[in-house]
Amino acid sequence: MTSLPVIDLRVDYRTDKEKIKVFLSNFKGSQEKDLAQNFADIDIRDDEQGDADESRQLKYMTQLQKVANREQQMLVIELEDIYTHESAANDLVSRIRFNTRRYVQLFCEVVDELMPQPTRDISEYDEVIDVILHQRKERNEQIEGGQEKFPEHLLRRYNLYFKPLKSDVSLAVRDVKGSYLGRLITVRGIVTRVSEVKPLLQVNAYTCDVCGSETFQDIAKKTFNPLVDCENQNECKKNGVRGSLHMQTRACRFSPFQEVKIQEMADQVPVGHIPRSMTIHVHGNLTRCMNPGDVVHLGGIFLPIPYTGFQAIRAGLLTDTYLEVHHVYQLKKQYSDMEVTPEVIRKIEQLKHDGNIYNKFAMSIAPEIYGHLDVKKALLLLLVGGVTKLTGDGMKIRGDINVCLMGDPGVAKSQLLKYISKIAPRGVYTTGKGSSGVGLTAAVMRDPVTDEMVLEGGALVLADNGICCIDEFDKMEESDRTAIHEVMEQQTISISKAGISTTLNARTSILAAANPLYGRYNIKVSPVENINLPAALLSRFDLLFLILDKPTREDDERLAQHVTYVHMNNKHPDLEYEVIEPTTMRHYIAMARQRRPVVPPEVSNYIVDSYVRLRKVSKEDEKANKSHTYTSARTLLGVLRLAQALARLRFADSVEHSDIDEALRLMECSKESLQDEAEKEFESDQSAVSRIYRLVKSMGGSRNRRKRQKRMGKGPAGERDMDVDSDDEDDETLSMVDVRARVLNAGFTEVQLMETIRQYEDLDIWFLVNNGAKLQFNTIRA
Repeated sequence: MTSLPVIDLRVDYRTDKEKIKVFLSNFKGSQEKDLAQNFADIDIRDDEQGDADESRQLKYMTQLQKVANREQQMLVIELEDIYTHESAANDLVSRIRFNTRRYVQLFCEVVDELMPQPTRDISEYDEVIDVILHQRKERNEQIEGGQEKFPEHLLRRYNLYFKPLKSDVSLAVRDVKGSYLGRLITVRGIVTRVSEVKPLLQVNAYTCDVCGSETFQDIAKKTFNPLVDCENQNECKKNGVRGSLHMQTRACRFSPFQEVKIQEMADQVPVGHIPRSMTIHVHGNLTRCMNPGDVVHLGGIFLPIPYTGFQAIRAGLLTDTYLEVHHVYQLKKQYSDMEVTPEVIRKIEQLKHDGNIYNKFAMSIAPEIYGHLDVKKALLLLLVGGVTKLTGDGMKIRGDINVCLMGDPGVAKSQLLKYISKIAPRGVYTTGKGSSGVGLTAAVMRDPVTDEMVLEGGALVLADNGICCIDEFDKMEESDRTAIHEVMEQQTISISKAGISTTLNARTSILAAANPLYGRYNIKVSPVENINLPAALLSRFDLLFLILDKPTREDDERLAQHVTYVHMNNKHPDLEYEVIEPTTMRHYIAMARQRRPVVPPEVSNYIVDSYVRLRKVSKEDEKANKSHTYTSARTLLGVLRLAQALARLRFADSVEHSDIDEALRLMECSKESLQDEAEKEFESDQSAVSRIYRLVKSMGGSRNRRKRQKRMGKGPAGERDMDVDSDDEDDETLSMVDVRARVLNAGFTEVQLMETIRQYEDLDIWFLVNNGAKLQFNTIRA
């Protein structure tokens, strides 16, 4: 066994402490940075205005004064400030990055020296420790030579953290090697599990049962041996008495502690490997800053930690590692947590007064994908959402919008889902085949820290207050698909497993993509058979888009030109409007979601009439076997949610008729691709003459179907057609009495009817017979 030689690193910590002291005492932050950071803390008083301006420039001394006044607990030292303070301190930055733990202690020692006296009464913030310290100091002053040093953690009322340099590159979990031990590094990942916040013991306090003095023990490791005998020199040692110590929990110093697990992002995992995870330790004010599903950059110290207890027996010589966090940066922030700068406000104000913001935002969603403008409009309203209402008796009416995209392969459904999951502040992307019911809702597992049974949230819980994108929705097992029924309407997840009975929040919008039953849409069977989803699930979707891939020369040519342009230039072609950046769109939506538009009475009556008409159309479609959705009261709520989202986009406080019309138009467009091209051209002309012609022609078609059924013996006995006098009459002849009654009941006038008959007589489509009593179709032209 040989001892290693001692190597002098030539690091003078006394000189470094002097540099730190000069830096903290003299550093002045930039005016713009201080204004943005301390905007809420500005005290507008004439008599103190000069002093406030003077002290605000000294960045860290101002923070120390706030710490002394118990107004602030978090003291963040930015390495960028040290780097820009003086060029001679650049080597200090490198030493801090390579030996961070040591320099945290040095900075704390300097801060203790520079800590000013409080400028306000802080007695209201006193704790048990403050009372004990005050009594101990008074007693030590009375006893000669009784000056006893208190543990440093006991006197500090702040938590000191280092903020990494902006130029630091974030590492993947698998790139963190042993050479980074003790260094300040930045790691990127997604938070998968967050433990509860527990108190971590830093200073243990004891009381002697003989002399009554307090003894403090500084805890720096994961385990410690409690003190037993009193070591007070002035009482027990002097009198030769062995006083026993008893722990006093109220006088101990605890720090909030939280253990977090992060996992590699999907783009950081090599092909054929599984994502790696890392344990994160969070202390002090940084606790409760992360939630499962957050994508974060974590700056901290990479440290080893030995196994303890039974784990040490199993692990043997192995040692675990963890990251002690000093800085947390959220890549995707909640709508309510977004930082608004003056430039962002200026952009939003410009967009507010733009009358065509609806179309601009829709075209800015996935501009590399050709077409699908109405689908993109629906996805925009999905991001904005409606207004969630809570009634007086506790009943909740959801405001989040659910959308299902069903269509042929190759219509860019998955790409749209991927884009939405990235642009949303909390977006979770999952596939139907790779997800189980437990993976979507919540799983019961054993916590490795406390060894208790805990719930770990699934995809829907991770997407709380966000969007959950489920691809290959039709490939899910039926038992797993039923797990999201409660989420889509009640927005909660009820769990009763392993003795845990609770309700989790899942306030999320569902964006699902699916293929029809036969892979591609089969036009020979009904839409219900193609969709192959239960009505209970379909009714929970506010919009169900059926996207068919129909070959047409014009559309195919434009699509091919768009795709080849994207591949050649690595960007989308120039659009009609300028594409709005996702960051600006996210801030605009965040401000729009703060509005709570209401429905005025005149619009309410219009919604009622529209809903009754929708029910009537749905009933007719069911009879004609053309229905693909189930129209219910949820459809009415869906129209209201879409209209409220449109009103939010305009920053309006009330819903207008145009919002209702656009919501109804989107519902009609969702099934537009089901219509044949001939039907589209046929129904594109909405003039009174054309509508009357279609109505009269439909009378002839329905009459002929009834006659054929009667001749084949399918009609009831004694049934006779009211449109003809006898079965021997020509099949293409209608009674003008019935035609006139049907057309007038549909809301048209006698003049419009006669004009229609005249125009189509000139085209040889039909002609009047029996002195105008009968209308006969020309079988060759009709």
